[in-house]
Amino acid sequence: MNSAGPQATMPVTQRPDGDRARPGPNEVRLGVEQASYAYAAAGREAPLFTLEATSFQARQRELVAILGPNASGKSTLLQLIAGALKPLSGRVQLDGFETSRLDPRTRAQRIAVVQQESSLLFSVRAWEYVLQGRHPYGRGLRFETEEDCVIVENALQQVGAEHLRDRWVNQISGGEKQRVTLARALAQQPLLLLLDEPTLHLDIGAQVGLLQRLRQLAEENRYTVVVVTHELNLAAEFADQAVLLHRGKCLRVGSPAEVYNRELLEQVFEAPLEVEIGPEGRPRVTVRVKRTASAG
Repeated sequence: MNSAGPQATMPVTQRPDGDRARPGPNEVRLGVEQASYAYAAAGREAPLFTLEATSFQARQRELVAILGPNASGKSTLLQLIAGALKPLSGRVQLDGFETSRLDPRTRAQRIAVVQQESSLLFSVRAWEYVLQGRHPYGRGLRFETEEDCVIVENALQQVGAEHLRDRWVNQISGGEKQRVTLARALAQQPLLLLLDEPTLHLDIGAQVGLLQRLRQLAEENRYTVVVVTHELNLAAEFADQAVLLHRGKCLRVGSPAEVYNRELLEQVFEAPLEVEIGPEGRPRVTVRVKRTASAG
């Protein structure tokens, strides 16, 4: 597959589409069709873990939350979507192309992944860190172009991190590093933005701020955003769709109001829960706690 570089004046909110036109707003951008995967064990033993057939679709400007407890298959599904793993059965397509069949350079131009932790081999300034997102558009040894610099500055501005541009990444807070890491992903000018537990080490204010920012970026840049998270209430508030996994099975897909069934969530998370639907149709989950009377 031939991949095209960015056009001369392409801002951060747009990207080249090569020989394919951008799909319309109601067309499916991401299609996960009966995709499964199994981690093999030694010899003839049973697989160590199997993600059973999972299906859902997402359009541009949509935010999809992948939910479930630990060891439910969330990160495996995210890797299938990213094309890092090839499905055992079924397929994952982005604008009609199977993600696992894209060459690495094209994949990095179309899909940006924000991992839980972004390790640094050596310290760099935030501006240089974000510039790494432009690597998929380079050919061999090269210096950054004027266009690259503009895209990096726009990416930092979009996540509210322009004031961090000259700070060392290993000397900023967790919330600030999350913004800079997101800016690096935006610098790739992707169609699909994938985030694995992006709120894991953030306080509640930073968690809400991040989800609000992702919601805004999806709308403004026409991204499709997929977020793996444990945060049921944040997902309910900001997601268009929820994909609920449990022990490698996809139990339900739909809007948060459709997925957040009390009995189902109690089964999955093994805790007594209450689910209430708010005035805007968004569910809210609370833990039911039986309090014993204190001895007099």
